[in-house]
Amino acid sequence: MTASEKKQLMATACKVRMGVIEGTHGAKAGHPGGSLSAADLFTYLYFKEMNVDPKNPKWEERDRFVLSKGHTAPGLYAALAEKGFFPVEDLPTLRHIGSYLQGHPNMNTVPGVDMSTGSLGQGISAAAGMALAAKHQGRSCRVYALLGDGEIQEGQPWEAFMFAHQYKLDNLCAIIDNNGLQIDGRVEDVMSPYPIVDKLKAFGWEVAEIDGHDFEQMESAFAKAREVKGAPTAIVMNTVKGKGVSYMEDQAGWHGKAPNDEEYEIAMNELRAQLAEVEAV
Repeated sequence: MTASEKKQLMATACKVRMGVIEGTHGAKAGHPGGSLSAADLFTYLYFKEMNVDPKNPKWEERDRFVLSKGHTAPGLYAALAEKGFFPVEDLPTLRHIGSYLQGHPNMNTVPGVDMSTGSLGQGISAAAGMALAAKHQGRSCRVYALLGDGEIQEGQPWEAFMFAHQYKLDNLCAIIDNNGLQIDGRVEDVMSPYPIVDKLKAFGWEVAEIDGHDFEQMESAFAKAREVKGAPTAIVMNTVKGKGVSYMEDQAGWHGKAPNDEEYEIAMNELRAQLAEVEAV
């Protein structure tokens, strides 16, 4: 990755985070914490990794992305808007009556959304089905799915993990956002899924563990995932919930709460300062 590419990704990630704040503030509801922890991942997928075309969202040969932790739709919407799937100016309509940007992704109304999600645990099963279908159809596209660390407390993801190994879905890459927090507190206190890496390996997956805010580590992990044959790949990314907004960072209370007007200004000023710092380098 060149210095210029890294700088562009960092700048775009700042804009994606701004979009999260714009959306949740506009809705007076939503889930900023996990959207912000995954903002770098959304940025990397849509601006570096995935083969997609905003001008042709239903292109049959496109890579697919499934947001299994569907409540972090504000982050996905912000990335899709920055990529050009729909106007950035629509983000503040999140959850409004009549808006196509509702609290969970809807593949029937939102350009660029490949699967309607919301019920935790189900998205990875849909992604595994997409990956198997692509193999049957002889397509070269890849399928990516993002899960939360709290989400994998559900049983269904582990069934999907078994399924993906059974059918040798080497075109499937699952990413787990390990930010350590869920709505009720620390993940390890509610129902610990740890050690995630060892468990996924026991299920027959190739596994990488990375800093989910480091684009160079992402580049290395996704490059290796594309080289794996005969098995699915999982990337466990260690992140900070609420990343980029000082008062939200590592705070479970910001799992599903929107910033008020004063908090909105603080967050946007911090993110604008981060963007200016990146662009000044």
